[in-house]
Amino acid sequence: MAIADPESRPAAFVLTSSRHFSEWLAGTGASLAFSTYQAGKLFFVGVKGDGRLSIFERSLARCMGLGVSVDARSLLVATEYQIHRLDNVLEAASTNSDGYDACFAPHASWITGDLDVHDIGFGADGLPLFINTLFNCIATVSDGFSFKPVWQPPFISRLAAEDRCHLNGMALDGGVARYVTAVSRSDAVDGWRDRRSDGGIVIDVASGELVCHGLSMPHSPRLYQGRLWLLDSGNGQFGSVDLASGKFEPLAFVPGFARGLNFIGKHAVIGLSLPRDNRAFSGLTLDAALTARDTEARCGLAVIDLDSGDMVHWVRIEGVVRELYDVAVLPRTSRPFAIGFKGNEIKRVIAIDD
Repeated sequence: MAIADPESRPAAFVLTSSRHFSEWLAGTGASLAFSTYQAGKLFFVGVKGDGRLSIFERSLARCMGLGVSVDARSLLVATEYQIHRLDNVLEAASTNSDGYDACFAPHASWITGDLDVHDIGFGADGLPLFINTLFNCIATVSDGFSFKPVWQPPFISRLAAEDRCHLNGMALDGGVARYVTAVSRSDAVDGWRDRRSDGGIVIDVASGELVCHGLSMPHSPRLYQGRLWLLDSGNGQFGSVDLASGKFEPLAFVPGFARGLNFIGKHAVIGLSLPRDNRAFSGLTLDAALTARDTEARCGLAVIDLDSGDMVHWVRIEGVVRELYDVAVLPRTSRPFAIGFKGNEIKRVIAIDD
């Protein structure tokens, strides 16, 4: 199945899926969202009434981390210098005239400045909790300020706009940050780039202790079904951390630079990117692993069976979109879309709290 964006030049955006991907997605009762900061887009992937895929996109500059509220009615989106909260304004089990059953409309925004925000989620207080990569800390929003620091790794000696360790991933549990990933333990400006191959770590937020090390550019730690999962991106591996031994246990090789991880039932959904032609992405073990398998990196989504480690479904994206950052699951939603900040829609869609 291939879908081309009719409003763009030929082959500017082409999405191809495995034969049963739409059938699988429809069967889960959920839909997906994924972000691409490289192309500045937020995509929604659902299924139409006739069983075909529904693809909807909005332009958001440097769109990165995504966070879904517990009731799945709200979506946080981290962008270049703002954090937006979009709320679903459609009633449960209803659809609009175009057949969409969720309409995410912008209702709140925080101007943070360019903090290079990576992972984001709803804190226990309902406010955004996010990885402030530029300042090497977990932060939240604060009235009258760009951000409020909440936690930083114990090896970071002071709060500075220096991206020292490339703190990037955050595993939340009930709105509380439990684990984070970083590319290194560097306490010098941009020092993480010298430790890309094996300096990656996972930190227990409560204790500040390392629970895993020796990874290559790890991303997207997530707690699911009592296990800590993550992407060992520089090695092309998806797996979990044995918290007792501190060892990373690979489950599946994924053919691309992996960022963005979420779960539906017994499946993991992983975002894949094409490596950039720069030093940050070159010389990683992933390159040799792809060569050994006689394949090339791809951009798209991989659906991994958590029992077997098999990639049972996939989405491949070609054209203008080359890199993804995050993947979100929208439960009980089959075909979502979002209202943009320009045009008449945002003026005319009004939701009343009665």
